Amino acid sequence: MRLPLKRGAFARLLATLAFLSACGLPLADGPDTDPRPTPPPTTSPLPQPNPGAAAQSPLRAEYARIEARRVAAGLLRTDGGGPDTPFTAAILTENFIKIALFDEYVFTGNRVIARPTPSTLRRWQTPVRMNLAFGASVPTEDQSADRAQVAAYAARLSDLTGHSVSLLPEGRAETANFHVLTLSETERLAIGPELRRLLPGIPDTSVGLITGMPRDTFCMVLAFSRGSADVYTDAVAVIRAEHPDLTRVACYHEELAQGMGLPNDSPQARPSIFNDGKEFGRLTTHDEMLLQILYSARLTPGMREPEARPIVGQLARELIGGES
Repeated sequence: MRLPLKRGAFARLLATLAFLSACGLPLADGPDTDPRPTPPPTTSPLPQPNPGAAAQSPLRAEYARIEARRVAAGLLRTDGGGPDTPFTAAILTENFIKIALFDEYVFTGNRVIARPTPSTLRRWQTPVRMNLAFGASVPTEDQSADRAQVAAYAARLSDLTGHSVSLLPEGRAETANFHVLTLSETERLAIGPELRRLLPGIPDTSVGLITGMPRDTFCMVLAFSRGSADVYTDAVAVIRAEHPDLTRVACYHEELAQGMGLPNDSPQARPSIFNDGKEFGRLTTHDEMLLQILYSARLTPGMREPEARPIVGQLARELIGGES
């Protein structure tokens, strides 16, 4: 999708959001989420409420109940798929087309509407340098655990794609091009100035998507390009600090993989994290193959389905074999 932006600003936006509504688990009433709050003045990189506040938030208890229901229903699996989730080369091909060559959302004015729309193949060409930052509400032990998880996951993404993906050491935010922000509700509402500092030229619409993120949106990633509309140059993912461990890591897995160039979800994709049914909470063997196909040298940014389909089909057959 193209946005009418000033010359030199971001030329394209990919918005992928993981919605709770797919599981039909309503949230209880909670804090207001006005999409245009007045941010408090701050000179620190992230807003600074009381340490540990996320763990005490009413949202934390609500998300914990939702996670417990999902696990009890057999969702958020961490096994990567198995004998109960077979797929063929033909299925892998169709899932790649739906996930990589369709956008999940479109812009209508200042609104984002869920409407799968044919698009082009997009991915990174420059090394992906991730910065993981936390609001002060996130306990130190959670920060350490999450940093280890994201570092290992970035290395896995790099191995799968053959493209350089790494988590930068703390304090290197200025050299990052993929910002991963784990924030409480209060911190996210006040993050606008920091987003504009980290991503000069970020559209107001994009800032509003983040600060106005509804409570039934668990996490979000926005990927942008400067110049070429089919090559990503910047991204920002937002993860709710109130999530319990299993859900929080599931958000890291889904949003960071989607930010690599897999923008859509599909109800037919299985075993996959790119399915709003949330059966899987970790990158699966199927998803690993999607990433391998996405970064194959035989595909190029800007390809559309008719040109890409035969190449994707051949790659899928090479990965798992078979014609059906």
